[in-house]
Amino acid sequence: MSLSIKHSPFIGLIDDDCHSARLFMRMLAENGGPAVCHFGDGAIGLQGLTRVLEDPLAQWPDFLVIDLKDHSRATLEFVRSHHGWLRQKGVDIVVMVPPTDRAGRSSYLEAGAAAVFFRQPELDAYRWELDGIAEFWVRNERLDAVGM
Repeated sequence: MSLSIKHSPFIGLIDDDCHSARLFMRMLAENGGPAVCHFGDGAIGLQGLTRVLEDPLAQWPDFLVIDLKDHSRATLEFVRSHHGWLRQKGVDIVVMVPPTDRAGRSSYLEAGAAAVFFRQPELDAYRWELDGIAEFWVRNERLDAVGM
């Protein structure tokens, strides 16, 4: 976990696959996206995120991307368990999940996710999804983060 992004806007990432997390961070950076802080997997990531959100002097992530692959419902369970607490802190949840239909997307949104993006096996399709995440970040950037 790298918390060296303390004084600039950033996206938090909880991902249980370190290769996936590195690809996510590298491709966002290559495409001019925001900085990313990988907090780790589900349990460890939640501990690191909790430490940051309990520190009133720390810079908080603009939103949190959840990409858990431990089991098929891991991301959905994380959203259901933690969206209320994160929303109270002003941190929205965005999910990266395997491509799904409208009902699948709706289940994440109903659980509390602010947006649903798809994990893509092809590099160009994955890059397109990350462009969508960067655009979501721009549209939702907190006003208090400007000029920091």
